[in-house]
Amino acid sequence: MKYPVFFLLILLSGCEKLQSTPPVQQLPHVAQGSYAAALSDDGHYAAVSSIQDGVALWDLRTNALKYQWQHQDSSDNLVLNLAISHNNSHVLTADQHTYALWNITSGENQGYWQLDAATVRDVAVSNNGEHLLIGKSNGGVQHITLASGRRLEFLGHTERINSVAMSPNGRYALTGGNDYKAHLWDTQSAQIIYSFSHPSRVTKVALDPQGRYAFTADSQDLAQIWDIQSGQLVSKLQFTARQQVFSAVRFSRDGHYLATGAPTRKLALWDVQSGRELQQWQVGVKPDSRPPSAVVHAVAFLSEKQLISESSSGIAEVWEIKDDNK
Repeated sequence: MKYPVFFLLILLSGCEKLQSTPPVQQLPHVAQGSYAAALSDDGHYAAVSSIQDGVALWDLRTNALKYQWQHQDSSDNLVLNLAISHNNSHVLTADQHTYALWNITSGENQGYWQLDAATVRDVAVSNNGEHLLIGKSNGGVQHITLASGRRLEFLGHTERINSVAMSPNGRYALTGGNDYKAHLWDTQSAQIIYSFSHPSRVTKVALDPQGRYAFTADSQDLAQIWDIQSGQLVSKLQFTARQQVFSAVRFSRDGHYLATGAPTRKLALWDVQSGRELQQWQVGVKPDSRPPSAVVHAVAFLSEKQLISESSSGIAEVWEIKDDNK
């Protein structure tokens, strides 16, 4: 689930003081700030939603605007959920009732779909845009295979969905909802492989594209990393804040690190095996932001030495990973 601009004030009273080093690069994208954003796994692309520009796709290697997209019959352009396929082939965008698939190579739209019985809560897309995953407000999760038209409805949750993730090949899905559960399930059979319980509503989930780990976090103070081959707990993130909500998550390519973003400007790097926090930063804010606040919409590893973030301030920022973390 992405966090719109009006969510900026949440948790500010409980923020901890951060000793943050400045970014090594800032890439401006939206002067008035963004509602949502997604970064490709390799950090090459950013899809950014704003009231002024609709959905803008940026090539971050040159910080060049590649495409601008609009939803059909959308006057307010409130696209609040975006996802980029692992192989950089497609972008999936969604407002409350409509979702659309876009081809990154051609810029063309490959379909619009309407959701009538509920609202869209989060989305994911597989490689080549072959499979779509739609988390809904009524607790259902829809897995769509475009070539065949097959639509599978996963009904393992009893309350609304907050976050979804899908493996690059579309075979496995991880979903979390207000029923205090996260489920890893098979999208061919809708059978649950593992269920991960939390003491409060599950607000964020993520999958390692290499098939090693899953991340689940709730609305209070529990964030966990799981081995999805065995279903066993690997670690719990170690933090002292009474309440820690995550708005962005990414596993590193080697599986050693986890990067997270929060609605409180905080960007952090964690050790997967121990759950220990290794480094943290604060993303930038708009000059007129009072109080100074920003939601981290997305984070990705550019390399073993650099992270990139995209936040509601409308800026992508590059951050240096310290050598002593390795």
